[in-house]
Amino acid sequence: MHVLAALAGLLLLAAAVLAATIALSSPKVPPHMASVSDPFIGADFSALPPKRIFTARDGTKLVYRAYPGDPGRIVVLIHGSSGTSESMHPVAEAIRAKGATVYALGMRGHDGTGRSGDIDYIGQLDDDLHDFLKTLGPRTPSQTRTLLGFSTGGGFALRFAGSTGIGAFDRLVLVSPQLPYDAPTSRAGAGGWASVALPRIIGLTILDRFGIAAFGGLPVLAFAVDRTQLAQTGLTPVYSYRMMRNFGPQAGYRDDLKRVKGPIAVLIGATDEIFYADRYAPLVKSIRPDATVTVVPGLTHIEMTVRRPGLDAIAAAIP
Repeated sequence: MHVLAALAGLLLLAAAVLAATIALSSPKVPPHMASVSDPFIGADFSALPPKRIFTARDGTKLVYRAYPGDPGRIVVLIHGSSGTSESMHPVAEAIRAKGATVYALGMRGHDGTGRSGDIDYIGQLDDDLHDFLKTLGPRTPSQTRTLLGFSTGGGFALRFAGSTGIGAFDRLVLVSPQLPYDAPTSRAGAGGWASVALPRIIGLTILDRFGIAAFGGLPVLAFAVDRTQLAQTGLTPVYSYRMMRNFGPQAGYRDDLKRVKGPIAVLIGATDEIFYADRYAPLVKSIRPDATVTVVPGLTHIEMTVRRPGLDAIAAAIP
């Protein structure tokens, strides 16, 4: 009895420590990272198409922007962490200029959809992308579909194309893609872009393994956005545990790379301040020798998606 009582006491103590860790750990607000916002200054958004709506399986209205072109060449764009469909406009225009039809999605929890920075369950973003693809109608035998993801959207695109969405696209293009924190391409704290509540993440991961998901809406990531401009930019400043787990890569990213169907292209700016640009080629090509890895000289993380050398390189990666 004494042993059982002692074990019960230890379990209660452990539960109390875990609860306190989860409750008290929260992401600190990082200072504004100007290198992420400044490159958009001067970018041409004059031809930005209006938001369109599609309805996900749970009835939520989600947004996207359409850039009509050849219906036989479809390109779907996924923005980066905290981003919007608008932020992918220069990329969409560069690709549309080559004749393709382009769709820039605003992921759930972003761009004014759903709950800011949160989703209902891990995997919901995958379901949303599948639901969007259904709105495109039947696929003709000659139609090609390309999935392009930027930054965290690149990590998500890789995970989707290598797991729940295998075969949904013919080509995968990853622009400055986020890989897991322990990948050789990752800088600590994403170079200052993200503040992480690591104790809370560990605690929620433990609960997740016991099938307890009730606290997955707690915030675990805060981004270095200009919080005085959120109303104007529409950026998402904080992610929940659920969003962090779903929007981005997974630990098995190496296996995802192996499983992706069709060609893979990776592009990154040589002076990227969030990831290590020179480490992508050795990593990716050791797993997928057929992949192409392009490092564009002189460009930072965001500049890859707004400056002409980056846009030209991205457009060239899509036949």
